Amino acid sequence: MARTGPFEKYYKKYEYWFINNSYVYESEIDAIKDILPDFNDAVEIGVGSGRFAAPLGIKRGLEPSGKMARIAQKRGISVTEGIAEDMPFDDGGFDLVLMVTTLCFLDDVDKAFSEVYRILKPGGCFINGFVDRDSRLGRTYQKIKDKNVFYRLADFYSVEEVKTILKKAGFKDFSYRQTIFKDLDDIKEVEESIKGYGSGSFVVISARKPDSNSK
Repeated sequence: MARTGPFEKYYKKYEYWFINNSYVYESEIDAIKDILPDFNDAVEIGVGSGRFAAPLGIKRGLEPSGKMARIAQKRGISVTEGIAEDMPFDDGGFDLVLMVTTLCFLDDVDKAFSEVYRILKPGGCFINGFVDRDSRLGRTYQKIKDKNVFYRLADFYSVEEVKTILKKAGFKDFSYRQTIFKDLDDIKEVEESIKGYGSGSFVVISARKPDSNSK
């Protein structure tokens, strides 16, 4: 069952977070841009209000929350209602699938990643941005999750766990970017994105579906 309740009820609170944490938001956008390949047919899974898809030039999204979807549509996103574990898309229809801070709200990560693999074209790319459970911010979110209207429903994952599930789904050729190196309240400017993971709280993993020529 999709965990849409808080996003339906607190959609204004969700939007205000991006305004109140603008440098964090811009840092995350930049980290994704630094690893984003060229694309023709892209979709964001868990597009929310379109805060990431719109500035990244992604015009399609999948979203279970009706209120979130309507905001995304105002940002120029064509939104399909649905969940990551059962996507209403044809096989091999996209050369890029984006997922940002959606991972922790999935009911079945294995099934969702298998669905991403299915809808990607051979050689297509899956970009997943999330808060690393083992990071400074990840540990903070776990401590306060019962007091947060959104994260009380969340399940956080480490980078190693995400890598394992991606490999199980069939993905290869991993690369990484990371950002958010301080506590959120201490970020007073856009933070850089650097390669790898282990020091930044926000990690972006790029993984590829092998093409027909891959062994």
